[in-house]
Amino acid sequence: MELFYRIVTLLGGLAMFLYGMRLMGDGLKSSSGGAMRAALEKITDKPIKAFILGLFVTCMIQSSTATIVLTVGLVGAEFITFRQSIGIVLGANVGTAITAQIIRLMDVNASSDSILYFFKSDNLAPLSLIIGIILIMFVKGIQYKTAGTICIGFGVLFSGLMNMSAAVSTMQDELQGFIISFQDSYVLGFFAGIITTGIIQSSSAVIGILQSIASSMGLQLCGIVAVIIGVNIGDCLTTYLVCRIGANTAQIRTCMVHIIYNIFAAILITVSLIVLRATGILSDDIWYMTLNSGGVANVHGLFRLAPAVISLPFVGMFASLAEKIVPEKHEEEDEKDPLLEENLRKLDARLIDNPTLALNESAILIGNMCDVSIHNYTAAIQQLFEYDPKRETRIQRREDLLDRMADAVSQYIVSVSPKISLDSDKKNQDFQLKACVCFERIGDLAVNIIDCLATVRNANKAFSGAALKEMEVAMNAVSEILDMTAEAYYNNDIKIAKKIEPLEEVIDEIVESLQGRHMRRMTENRCDVFNGTYYQNILLNLERVSDQCSDLAVYLLARNDDSISGREHQYLHNLHHSNNTNYKQAFKSFYKKYFDQLNEIPEV
Repeated sequence: MELFYRIVTLLGGLAMFLYGMRLMGDGLKSSSGGAMRAALEKITDKPIKAFILGLFVTCMIQSSTATIVLTVGLVGAEFITFRQSIGIVLGANVGTAITAQIIRLMDVNASSDSILYFFKSDNLAPLSLIIGIILIMFVKGIQYKTAGTICIGFGVLFSGLMNMSAAVSTMQDELQGFIISFQDSYVLGFFAGIITTGIIQSSSAVIGILQSIASSMGLQLCGIVAVIIGVNIGDCLTTYLVCRIGANTAQIRTCMVHIIYNIFAAILITVSLIVLRATGILSDDIWYMTLNSGGVANVHGLFRLAPAVISLPFVGMFASLAEKIVPEKHEEEDEKDPLLEENLRKLDARLIDNPTLALNESAILIGNMCDVSIHNYTAAIQQLFEYDPKRETRIQRREDLLDRMADAVSQYIVSVSPKISLDSDKKNQDFQLKACVCFERIGDLAVNIIDCLATVRNANKAFSGAALKEMEVAMNAVSEILDMTAEAYYNNDIKIAKKIEPLEEVIDEIVESLQGRHMRRMTENRCDVFNGTYYQNILLNLERVSDQCSDLAVYLLARNDDSISGREHQYLHNLHHSNNTNYKQAFKSFYKKYFDQLNEIPEV
């Protein structure tokens, strides 16, 4: 039973280590997210730059898996190409070794009078925890809470390491015999590294365990070489399984390059060690030397760095091999809607941990929704003047597409919520959810117009020439407000957004005027009730389209102005009853433009 409790202590320390590493990573991603994401979006096709970026990002977030998952997401989002991603993958493999260098602080041995005494793990851990909890509980501001999270993660990580070291120190005989067995059985050590990493899902954690053992009782170089090689292979296999779920061809190729590179690195290291041992360059004194925690970190770092540097000139070969192993998929266009797949596949779940990137992708899809909804409106208007049964089928297909896009993007935007820490991301999320509803609703209103026209046509009825000309004026005004809305959305254009409300008010006036004209035609028996009902319904749908444009414009203004956010209706009320010069001038200009056209149409 005593051995059982020792194992529990060891696993408990491992759990603390993993959780601490996750806390540190989450905090670092939040604090450096803007700069990190901006850099990722500007990746060039030079492998050395991509390598440095992958190295830097992994050092910051303390996880090569997280970096590669993000990279796969960027490939899927078409921020970078598959070939551009290879340098990042190589850099991520090297960057993960920084965790081992942090852990080596356990080896610091100094008196309390020395500055180095501060860096002992049993001092750093409680100090980090104290600083972290103070920042989180007593200091206001998201940046301080983020810093507190990093400190807490750092403290928990080292506390876990100390627990593992304590557990290891009580099992020295058992562990020493287990580790020593690897000296004569490199295959066993290799597979132990793969399996352990696969179970724990973190190469840093496995290296951390080795460092804990080395710190407590020392490890010989020959006893850990195969294990570290196996750890590197196990790391890429687990990442591959995570990354390729639901991935497209380019993303799977990125995952495959990670495996190809690590296998190449393992072969390169193994061959190099055999040659160095055979030539005597790697002497027995070095081969059997005892390593402490820092020594394990250095070996791990060397095994990560050397193959990556050697491989950089040959990234094209890795790409070509991955392309042969994972050939391009050719899907039949009849099976899936190409437009739907093209847009929906960009909503990559791997980007959710980085809200700004994820919201950039959802913004693109909402822009596509804008295009589809305006396309359907334009097609609906064409049906009034140039009926085409095939066009009606296309409109319905696009409406189905719009509904599916709305569902997908809404779920995606909501799924980002737990990861949001920046106020700008929160505002963007709120705006996108509202914009999604507006564009989806515009698509519904276009279909309503089509249904009204179909009913009139099926009844062998037709609108009079005057009614058609009147509706054309209203429809042109709605087309203009839709174009303005799209421009404001795509360019985040505040000036355009402020012109939408005056035009919306003019459209309300147009609809009211046309309803008055229509009532006079009905009372004078110049229009039957059936036609009149659907004429009114079409006008009502046109007015509602402009209402959606007005809503989206106000939401856009609110995203950029805190005084409007949450008070959108009050803002509109105040605007309508104000002496705002720009608003009044815009209203007069639109009013003159469209009522001049209406006044030219005789009431017959």
